[in-house]
Formats: sequence, C-alpha cells, structure tokens
Amino acid sequence: MIPYSVLDLSPVPAGHTVAEALANTVDLARHAERLGYRRYWMAEHHNMTGIASAATSILIGHVAGKTSTIRVGAGGIMLPNHAPLMVAEQFGALATLYPDRIDLGLGRAPGTDQATMRALRRGMQNADNFPQDVVELLGYFQPAEPGQQVQAVPGAGTHVPVWMLGSSLFGAQLAAHLGLPYAFASHFAPDALEQAAEIYRARFNPGVTDKPCFMLAINVFGADSDAEGMRLKTSMQQAFINLRTGRPGPLPRPVDDIHDIAPPELVAQVDRALRISASGSPDKVEAELSALIERHRPDEVILTGQIHDHSARLRSFEIAAEAMQAIGVKSGAAAT
Repeated sequence: MIPYSVLDLSPVPAGHTVAEALANTVDLARHAERLGYRRYWMAEHHNMTGIASAATSILIGHVAGKTSTIRVGAGGIMLPNHAPLMVAEQFGALATLYPDRIDLGLGRAPGTDQATMRALRRGMQNADNFPQDVVELLGYFQPAEPGQQVQAVPGAGTHVPVWMLGSSLFGAQLAAHLGLPYAFASHFAPDALEQAAEIYRARFNPGVTDKPCFMLAINVFGADSDAEGMRLKTSMQQAFINLRTGRPGPLPRPVDDIHDIAPPELVAQVDRALRISASGSPDKVEAELSALIERHRPDEVILTGQIHDHSARLRSFEIAAEAMQAIGVKSGAAAT
C-alpha cells in the first residue's frame, strides 16, 4: 500500500479565530492518526491572515505532543528565512522530545512577500545559498566530530529525516544530487510535475537515502456527493483567486457556483493550478486518486484540502483514507 499523509496549513476560516484554527489542526491530526495517515506536515507561511502555521516548529511540537504515533513534520521550513544552525537546533530538540516521529521538509521559496522578507531580516540573496545551506544543515544532524567548533545541541546525532520540497526542476536536481527524498508541490504548482519526477528518478545519486522516494501532493475535497465535493472546493478556489488579485485573507465560505463570483479566465487559471485534485463522492475520489497514482507512480502521496467547515474537512480526509486503503487492496490483488 502506498503511504498517505496530510499537509495542513492550519487554515483560518472566515468568521473564525486563529485559536480555533490551531485547535482544528490538533483535532485533524488526531483524526488522521486514527485513519492510518503516516505523516502530518505543516507549512511555513508568513503575514497571511488565512494561515496559522507561521511558527511551524512550535506547532509541530504541539501536534506531536497531542498525538502518539503519527510522524509530524514540516512541509516545509523555508530555509532562506533561517540560519541552518537554528533549524538544526529546533528540529534536533523536536526529535529528542519525540524520537523517530519528526520529519523536516525544506523549501527554497521565502513563503511570503518582499516586505515580509525584510521584516524577517532575510532577502532573496539567501535563496542563492540554498544548496550550501542544505548541506550545512544535514551536517548538523550527524554525530559531532572531535574538535568540531559549531555543533547543534540538541541536533547532533539525531539524524532527522530531511526531505527536499519543490515546484520546479531545481529542487528535483538538488534532491537527486544529495540523495534526498523529494516532495513535489503538485497541489498548487503542477506544471513541471512530470519533468521534475523524471529528472529526480533518472539522476538520483544514493546519498542520504539509498533509492529515490518521490511524494506527490494532491488536493482532496471528499463529500457524500459529487456536488457537495465541488462546493467544498470553492473555498480553496476563492482563496487562490483572492491571492492572485492581491486580496488574501481568511479562507472563504464555499459558494454554490464559483463562476458567480469570478470571471471565467481567472477561474480557469486557478483550476489549472489546482488540477492535481480529487473532488466529489467517495467513489469519484477513489477513481481520481487511483488515476493520479497510476499516472505519476509516486512512492508516497500527501493529501491536502482547504475546506471551510471543520467537520466537512474531517469527513473529506476520512473519505480520502478509505479511498487510499481501497486502492492499496486493489493494487495488492492485481500484483498477485
């Protein structure tokens, strides 16, 4: 069975508070653990009133403390915003507190706008140092060498699993060069998906891991009917439309027809960005997930979905888990 995981941005739904969003994250993580999800990842974004996961490492520790077995991690930490040593110390501490349960995914984008980058005391030039920063960070997780002047304490010897994240060919090439597992952000930037996966697999050089491990990100909007699944999706469609038109904010309430609130060309742009999705009834979600897995052949999948109503979001991830389990059973039967 292909492992399946959750990517959560701790969305702040319109009409709700950040405190409610963080409580929802804990509730969803516990729900995911019961449903057999392997990982629960959160992502770093700054200065966004609709996303509550900016202090990602703190939230990872909170979720890990409220769960028992599920792996908890970052999908990801935007390394240009941070000194590698500080990331190593934070995740070394998490790995020490929660042994064999912490993952660290690394991204090259800042996860914000230029004004916020200045507030973070970082700049785009830091992205130019990304490969060197990744290598430096990996080194801090190794056992300290005699005479090593700078150590991550805690961190040294923890061997925190590191993933490379990306939405372009750069991340695929770097992950292959360093022998890292690779997660592609196909849930919002799928244009280079097939080429990136091909490059990663073809150029993989055993390093941190012995063989390539490719993770596919998929949006899921599951409900008891196709119509309701498509209605749930309109919250994420609106959020992307608002972001692209310079009006970011809390996650909007769903609408019956997205075309009632946005012009066709903008809806088409957003739908293209969100095309790696499975939406609708349980049968339709299973069929669409199965088709995506068959086409892209991932080693793992990570599922996400910005859904306004928390109970509907819980149900969507339940439908997705049932679909992944059914796909695993069918693929196992086909292999015998």
